[in-house]
Amino acid sequence: MYKIAVIPGDGTGREQITEGLKVLQAAERNYGFKMETVEYDLGGERYLRSGEILPDSVLEELKKFDAIFLGAIGHPDVKPGILETRLLLRLRFALDLYINLRPVKLFPGAATPLKDKGPADIDFVVVRENTEGLYAGTGGFLRKGTPQEVAVQESVNTRYGVERCLRYAFEYCREKRPRKKLTLCGKTNVLTYAFDLWERAFNEIGTSYPDISRDYAHVDAICMWMVKNPEWFDVIVTDNMFGDIITDLGAMIQGGMGIAAGGNLHPGKVSMFEPIGGSAPKYTGKGVINPLAAICAGAMMLDFLGEYKAADEIEKAVARVCSEKLQSLNAGQMGYSTAEVGDLVAEQL
Repeated sequence: MYKIAVIPGDGTGREQITEGLKVLQAAERNYGFKMETVEYDLGGERYLRSGEILPDSVLEELKKFDAIFLGAIGHPDVKPGILETRLLLRLRFALDLYINLRPVKLFPGAATPLKDKGPADIDFVVVRENTEGLYAGTGGFLRKGTPQEVAVQESVNTRYGVERCLRYAFEYCREKRPRKKLTLCGKTNVLTYAFDLWERAFNEIGTSYPDISRDYAHVDAICMWMVKNPEWFDVIVTDNMFGDIITDLGAMIQGGMGIAAGGNLHPGKVSMFEPIGGSAPKYTGKGVINPLAAICAGAMMLDFLGEYKAADEIEKAVARVCSEKLQSLNAGQMGYSTAEVGDLVAEQL
């Protein structure tokens, strides 16, 4: 029995999460586990209605769950930065979700903008440090609003934070990836302090993993090779900012935001799983949004919980639906409604 907190979010988030839960319930019936779900009203609508974003009491409740299933957060009537910092980033920091895990996998039938590349070429994973770096919030203003204004935003990298991220990446590479190749993404030629720490720790820890081949590339080179030769990559590990950038590029080459799922993890503790796309308010209530990213996020959640068979079968079901049923992964162009796509995946189970 797993206790799952469900945060449907804003816009099309609820529609996506509804289909994700539909598939999870089909897996629950077929693979011998049970889920108890509790829904939380968090997001833009609640903020506009009550001024509340993430009450302390709710945060304490969330710590008691096995996992959190999160929909898209974002509302056109809420100023950018409010929900991102006071809900999403607060959840990451308060729950110490120090790993962002982003599979970049092209399913058969999904269209990639990369010429002559197919599913065999685009199948890698990005491990992103999730609680430090430029997103730690260290910095401030001097003489704000004047012609002499100074804004400072500092990247915070601790040996503790860097090392636990790297160790997770090495272990993930060993346990989950048959190629067993780990690439450090950084910028050692310019960011000489932060990535000196990353590179030294990477090589020192790597001596304990002789079965893992390791290499290094600057972030700009990573972006080039993800477009030209994505087959070179197996697992990429990087800091918070670079991870944020390259995973969006990864989403595009795997077919778009409609298929991209991610996990915010603290191994052994409550962790959070989500489609990485936005709330797409212009599609709200039309039944045209692609729910596959939320369905894939549900599969990642099951894998994290140890339900490996169910997670694998959901991924296979998504692959079959992509290759045999859908006309496109784009909203409104799938050939099926949001609910029908959820039905198709559930039926495959």
